[in-house]
Amino acid sequence: MATQPIAAIILAAGKGTRMKSDLHKVLHPIAGRPMLLHLTDSLAEAGASERVVVVGSQREQVEAVVHPLGIRTVVQEHQMGTAHAAREAQGALARFDGVVVVCFGDTPFLSPATIERLVARLDEYDHPKIAVLGFRPLDPGAYGRIIADSDGRILAMVEYKDASPTQRAEKLCNSGVTAVRAADLWPLLARVKNENAAGEYYLPDIVMLALADGDRSVVIEAPEAEVLGVNSRADLAHAEHHWQRARRAHAMADGATLIAPETVWFAWDTVLGRDVTIEPNVVFGPGVAIADRVQVRAFSHLEGATIESGATVGPYARLRPGARIGVNAHVGNFVEVKNATLGEGAKANHLTYLGDADVGAKANIGAGTITCNYDGFFKYRTTIGAGAFVGSNSALVAPVTIGDGAIVAAGSVITKDVDADALALARGTQAAKPGWAKRFREMMAARKAAK
Repeated sequence: MATQPIAAIILAAGKGTRMKSDLHKVLHPIAGRPMLLHLTDSLAEAGASERVVVVGSQREQVEAVVHPLGIRTVVQEHQMGTAHAAREAQGALARFDGVVVVCFGDTPFLSPATIERLVARLDEYDHPKIAVLGFRPLDPGAYGRIIADSDGRILAMVEYKDASPTQRAEKLCNSGVTAVRAADLWPLLARVKNENAAGEYYLPDIVMLALADGDRSVVIEAPEAEVLGVNSRADLAHAEHHWQRARRAHAMADGATLIAPETVWFAWDTVLGRDVTIEPNVVFGPGVAIADRVQVRAFSHLEGATIESGATVGPYARLRPGARIGVNAHVGNFVEVKNATLGEGAKANHLTYLGDADVGAKANIGAGTITCNYDGFFKYRTTIGAGAFVGSNSALVAPVTIGDGAIVAAGSVITKDVDADALALARGTQAAKPGWAKRFREMMAARKAAK
């Protein structure tokens, strides 16, 4: 954690036209979480006590996401460049005395460690006025270039469209992430002019202004993956791939077994215990916590669920929000659980829907059983006691309680509570008519032949 106060200005005023979306670019999700919030989380972890997002186009969408988290916004009415955007935050940070980090809302993977390192560079032996984050991409393309000496002192910074052929040959590129003390930032931003090919006010120009003043600016480097920008759907897919690959490696390093890692998709907040085994083609939505020694079998989808130690889920299971699977419980193939709890050792192994239900310890739910929890207007709860046995193809019409140790006969429709240790049988009467089927077939065959 940094030793001096940190504030962050996050630039997110652009229209993001390449996304071709009605959703603001920085709100497109990576691992189920808006990319902007990946960045704001990292900034908070690095010690940023103030976070200000500069918004413009579709600002209502961004405000609805960040305001509940205590993150402020300021409006850039006209997109006139990165320096102009950063300057819009001056009012919001007028009383802040510390280091300001300027970064971009579409760069979600900036790590807390890199932010801390960038800020700390301002306090090193040479006390630079500005610290800039650089990187060396495989394809420098149209990135702005940084010309620096062997000590990292910046000699020049230039946007690609304004660079000379010699400057374009430089491989060290500008990520745009910049750390400056607040007392220095605002006067420098006020001096930036727009005398360039685009007619915009560029944030990197503050480095050149500091250089002209005789002040030192420095660059530190980060991996390209940390400053990966997302500007299109293809970029978004690449970012998702990058995040998932890192998360899979982290899961395995922490003691989980992934049978086919490339087929497992995690959410940003997935929690895994030790000795968890995850089979191929498993998808985690947000809000899943898995304890030790759990097995998640192939083609299962989990979201908003808690799974306790030793439980088995799947294959082809779906756990929806509110599902709580107890110790050593089993949820089998083509079983869906929603807002329901399975007690220790309970089993629902085949073709079952358990919605708005509480299933007691060691209860056994037969194939094809459903809890009828919705009447078209309201939801109702089903309670199944410990050790109860519900036969196959049963419908439990909520609200209803099946007592401890009770048995529900297969094919029953249960509309009333069942006492503990009782047998509930709710079927139509079976009748048999000897020879009827044979006579029917002969009659129908004769009709068909006559046509």
